[in-house]
Amino acid sequence: MPRAANPAASAADEPVSYEAALAELDALVQAMEGGQLPLDRLLEGYRRGARLLEFCRERLAAVETQVKVLEEGLQKPWANT
Repeated sequence: MPRAANPAASAADEPVSYEAALAELDALVQAMEGGQLPLDRLLEGYRRGARLLEFCRERLAAVETQVKVLEEGLQKPWANT
């Protein structure tokens, strides 16, 4: 699924990997659940978390597609001749 263009987001905001996005998302959730953030930071964290979640979902979908392609190519009946 293509990403909608977001003029507020820059390339620097893009995580370097799925794992990095997941780690940042986990840290955001912990900070938000701690209840010690001011309202503006909570909103900012929620927005960032939504972008990270979208990134993770896109990466997972891409990997699932690649696995399906590989499985279709490899899961042909093996004929022992």
